[in-house]
Amino acid sequence: VKRGESIGIDVKIVRFNSLNFIPASHEDPKDPGALKKILLTRDDIPEGRIQMINWAKIPKGKTFEPHYHESMIEVFIIMSGKVKVKIDDEEASLKKGDMVIALEKQVHTMTNISNEDVDYIAMGITTAEGGKTVNV
Repeated sequence: VKRGESIGIDVKIVRFNSLNFIPASHEDPKDPGALKKILLTRDDIPEGRIQMINWAKIPKGKTFEPHYHESMIEVFIIMSGKVKVKIDDEEASLKKGDMVIALEKQVHTMTNISNEDVDYIAMGITTAEGGKTVNV
């Protein structure tokens, strides 16, 4: 199962449309009542604890400020619209269903490049106390 692509040394994108639905682990594989697409596994995420899960929005024509986190990775899942994401020196376009991870100390920003507001889920996983945010 192809789950991700790398756009740089430490930047991984998962494209929802390239994943297959499989039976959820608690289901009968011959007659499942629930299916899933695996976005991340335990091996994809550094050891830590969830610091936050946000439903966020980037209004049409807006960009969020470049920043990094001292001890937190951030997982972004695009729920609607299209964005240009920049992590350190790597750039990619993401659309509904795509996911990208910004690791600790990676400067990241997203720009709404669609004609509508972009909704996304942001999940922070801290690997130490705090996960302090630093604006660049």
